[in-house]
Amino acid sequence: MSAGTIDIGLWGWILGACAVAFATKLAGYAVPARWLQNPRMTQVAACMTVALLAALTVMNTFAAGTALVLDARLAALAVAAVALWLRAPFLLVVVLGALAAALLRWQA
Repeated sequence: MSAGTIDIGLWGWILGACAVAFATKLAGYAVPARWLQNPRMTQVAACMTVALLAALTVMNTFAAGTALVLDARLAALAVAAVALWLRAPFLLVVVLGALAAALLRWQA
């Protein structure tokens, strides 16, 4: 370590992330209520939720570390998507996706 540099370490980054999350949540109380009641804000919040969930799903389906992989998770997602398209109850969607992944991993 050279002079003038600070080694924060993992716990430093964790505490920093906690502080940023707390400050962000605290700043939310300063937002005027009329901004939150605006229909456009409601629509933006709903779209952000869907986009974040879609990004999380894609990352958990296609990524293994830094590599792109196509495995049983993709088939499980496809089965779950078909079940959702057929308007199956959510619990059944989860069970069907899990069964598809289990069967493909069992055969491999």
